[in-house]
Order: sequence, then structure tokens, then C-alpha cells
Amino acid sequence: MINGIDRGPSRHDGHRTITLPEWESYGVPLLRAPREFVTELHLRHLPQPGTTVVAVLSAENRVVASASFGVRPQFDDGWDHRNALLGHLRRVTPHDLKRSRPSRTAVLLRCREGGPDWTEQDGAWMWALRAATELHGLRCGPYLTLTPAGWQSLGDGRRGRNPHSGSWELGPVHTVTELPPRLPRGVPAAADGPPLPQQPTVAPVTSLSAIRALEGVHDGRSVRRTAAR
Repeated sequence: MINGIDRGPSRHDGHRTITLPEWESYGVPLLRAPREFVTELHLRHLPQPGTTVVAVLSAENRVVASASFGVRPQFDDGWDHRNALLGHLRRVTPHDLKRSRPSRTAVLLRCREGGPDWTEQDGAWMWALRAATELHGLRCGPYLTLTPAGWQSLGDGRRGRNPHSGSWELGPVHTVTELPPRLPRGVPAAADGPPLPQQPTVAPVTSLSAIRALEGVHDGRSVRRTAAR
């Protein structure tokens, strides 16, 4: 950062990732009820593999803001992840940079495929979480993963089987409730909207020869009536 302007990554920034032992040494605060927290976020966002969910907790450990988003596969550097996190934090909650110390905590939930153990991509997201929270005036909270094996809070060992990375398929399908109810057989369905205007009756089509023959009969009758007068 030069004169308060972010000029992007520099060669002096080093490798933008955090190993699991480094993460454990930071003293990240523990979630009070991690299972309930993960379940609440999952119900709110139904994340699929490749989705990241960032949540902001109040001083009372209540979720006051959250956002879910996907990241393009070619973006795998901690710098790109930090920019994505910071952008979504700015959209959902104001910063706390004017406070002497952070009162709110940001937590990251990453839904992905693969095993539950730490990966280099997790290290890049850990680096991004610490950098984004510092720039937004928040406290860095836990980093959780959602894999086929279940959920896990990396660094403290707490985990569970449900929800997992495939639980989004069990979510409610809202479009089904919008279908009209099925009627019994023999009962006509009511038409939606105002009735259509009645179309005029179309006369049957008659051949040209029949029309000419009919005209000849009418002409003969009119002549005979004129002569009788």
C-alpha cells in the first residue's frame, strides 16, 4: 500500500498462504456452538462445492451479516481471495476501523470437494481472511470447511458429519409450491384471468357455382314479381 492506495501484490509480500501450525499459533477465537453456526449458515446459503460463505458475528456471537459467492478456478492466490472477501464484507456490513479494538468477528466457511485435511488452497483462504478482516476493522475468526466427510473447524479439531458438501441437494425446492393443486378427474380447471371475448361465428364456405345458381333463382323471382304488378 502506497500513500493509502492499494497498488496490488508486490514481490516483497512473500507467499500468501498460512500453514496449519501457523494458524493454530495465532490464537483464533473458538466458536461457542460450531454445529449450530454451520447449520444456520447452510440453511441461509445452501452452499455447493466451490462456494465460499463469509459471516460476521456480533459481540454476542450472533450472525449479523453474511454473504456467499463463488470464485473463478484460475484465482488461487491469497491476494485474489482477499479482494473477493473484502469486497463482499464492504457490501454487507460497515467497517469498524474507527474502533480502538475490534468488537465483531468474521468467520469463513469454504465448501469444497476432497478430503477434510488442510490443503494449500485452505492456507490461501486463511491468509485472505486475516488480511481482509484487518483491512475492515474486524477480528479474524475460525476457518471452516464443508467436504463430503462433513464440516470441520481447522485448527481446533471440532467437526461433524452433517451438514456436508452435498447437503445442498436436500434443500427445499421452492418452485414446487408454486404449482397449482391437482384437481380430481372430471372437474374442469378454472381459467386464470378474465374471460376471453366471444369470437363471431364463421359462416360455412360455399362453392362459387352454388352461389351463382342461388343468385339466378333470386333474379328470376324478382323479375316475375315485377311483371305481375
